[in-house]
Amino acid sequence: MEAPAAPHNPAENRAENPAGAPAAVPAEDVAGTPADVPAGTRLTITSPEQMKELGRRLAELLRAGDLVMLSGELGAGKTTLTRGLGEGMDVRGAVTSPTFVIARVHPSLGDGPPLVHVDAYRLAGGLDEMEDLDLDVSLPDSVIVVEWGEGKVEELTEDRLQVVIHRAVGDTTDEVRHVTLTGLGERWAAADLRALAA
Repeated sequence: MEAPAAPHNPAENRAENPAGAPAAVPAEDVAGTPADVPAGTRLTITSPEQMKELGRRLAELLRAGDLVMLSGELGAGKTTLTRGLGEGMDVRGAVTSPTFVIARVHPSLGDGPPLVHVDAYRLAGGLDEMEDLDLDVSLPDSVIVVEWGEGKVEELTEDRLQVVIHRAVGDTTDEVRHVTLTGLGERWAAADLRALAA
């Protein structure tokens, strides 16, 4: 069993963030974060509602052509974050895990882009195996969110947002998640991801 996340006091986070916003945490304060995670903006999330709120805030930064790659253990909160994205983007349909259908398209209820939600967990190959999903055709007009996409969709674009959700694993009821957001490519060079904690 992996050691639990760094000690925390959720009441302190609420005091600093009364609206339930995620708390920004300096990189050195995130104990248990894998060493191979690239440097980025790191947030501490203490509840599923905060994870959805992070998704809603992130939705404000997204636009057609964006690729968001979500990584994390089973139950880390990838789909919960995507639900928040769907709410923030005002898309049609309930955002649920697309594990058995591989991909779901949620059209916008307004003027925004559709949300394409992909779960690549059961796909063993890279982009070749995902070719039937036509993600390369959908990307310019959509926001594409891929769970379990590492090693499978990076070839779609050099510009992508990588979101790594880390939680304690094993027999734990700990709701704390450490989320690292790393923007890659020109699209994300000027994006201030730290604003997501405001």
